[in-house]
Amino acid sequence: MHSTRDIHSFDTAGRGMPLMSAVSLSLLLLSASFAAASLSPAAAQSASPAQQATAVSPDVLKQREEELEATREQQRKAAELQQKLKADIAAIGQDRSKLNQQLIDIATEVRSVETRIGETEADLRPLDSREQQVRASLDSRRTEIVEVLAALQRAGRRTPPALLVRPEDALQSLRTAMLLGSVVPELRGRAEKLAADLGELVNVRKRIATKRDALAQDRDRLKDDSVRLAALVEERQRKQSAVEKDMEAEGARAINLSRQVDGLQGLITKMEQDLKSAAKAAATASLQGAPAAPNGKPNLGALKDPARLSPAIAFASAKGLFAFPANGRKIRDFGGSDGAGGVEKGISLATRAGAQVTTPCDGWVVYAGPFRSYGQLLILNAGGGYHVLIAGMERISVNIGQFVLTGEPVATMGSTSQVASILATTASQPVLYVEFRKDGTPIDSGPWWAASEGEKVRG
Repeated sequence: MHSTRDIHSFDTAGRGMPLMSAVSLSLLLLSASFAAASLSPAAAQSASPAQQATAVSPDVLKQREEELEATREQQRKAAELQQKLKADIAAIGQDRSKLNQQLIDIATEVRSVETRIGETEADLRPLDSREQQVRASLDSRRTEIVEVLAALQRAGRRTPPALLVRPEDALQSLRTAMLLGSVVPELRGRAEKLAADLGELVNVRKRIATKRDALAQDRDRLKDDSVRLAALVEERQRKQSAVEKDMEAEGARAINLSRQVDGLQGLITKMEQDLKSAAKAAATASLQGAPAAPNGKPNLGALKDPARLSPAIAFASAKGLFAFPANGRKIRDFGGSDGAGGVEKGISLATRAGAQVTTPCDGWVVYAGPFRSYGQLLILNAGGGYHVLIAGMERISVNIGQFVLTGEPVATMGSTSQVASILATTASQPVLYVEFRKDGTPIDSGPWWAASEGEKVRG
């Protein structure tokens, strides 16, 4: 950008020759950048080995050194994280409440980061689309761009390649020419339109770069949080297996029993009658009864006790308080068509690949494992005759008989749909199926889900 004094000196020195040189230099640099960026792979391959070595050696070596250093830094951070995890777990010791609270806190953080990643990706889609539109428009008008620049400097230049790799250069050339007063009236409109389009492209690219930086940071954070969560889940299950010595045998027996029933209600009944750990959980649920709700309202403060061994809130009085078990978009609702002539008995959420699954409520695990067309299935006895069924995960991280808290991590989604009834229509995206039952009958879960983030219960 030149000052008024600079403009005056250009106009008086050589009757416009310095002005022509300035714009010519900008156009020459722009053309050179186009030509360099559009070199085809075939042309690059046709160069001799000596030419290739000469061309790439300084920059490529520097890039490789930077990549190697970045890899070393990642390894160092991973080692530090592992050491911190060991120290954190050692500090928890046998304190079950601390472990539960850590699990809920990290799971909440993971889901929060997943939400931000989803929002950023959604923001990027229209920006990427707009960038492609503007670039395509400018690329189709490359001849006009060169003509305008050539007219501005009163000298022709050969047409640059189609690819606009440095729109900043073309924009600067136009702005410089207009600033120096070399735009004749009939060209000003065309020059201003080109400058506006190039300016939009530059701004869109800057916004994309900013969001991609934020996305990369969130993905790194999600990776670290997932490692931390996995270590805590492993510690939780290790402690659980120490208490329940026959947990592995119970799991195997549950799978065998599941093959003897036809439907979900039969599975629940079979588990709670014939499987020791599930029967114990069901009996405990019945004995505990429904927690009292002062003045008819649930006592949310009871959720703050991470050491509890029974539901903090009666399921029936928790309407409008539950969070979905995973971040996702509802694609099927209770009572809608199931695509096979029947009606949906639950809801289905399309999630991210590898999404974290948490419990919407307190409850005892009465089944955890594969079941028929549901993929991996988790069933919770929430007390008061209520059961929560969650299906479609790739991996479940809790065991039968275990008591889990609201917001506690219990499973992880895969990369594709696992539920057979949904697989035919949504095969490329993981789908979580959630069903509520009261005394064996599927019920509409809608009244239990929170309308907004602030209304969801937290452990």
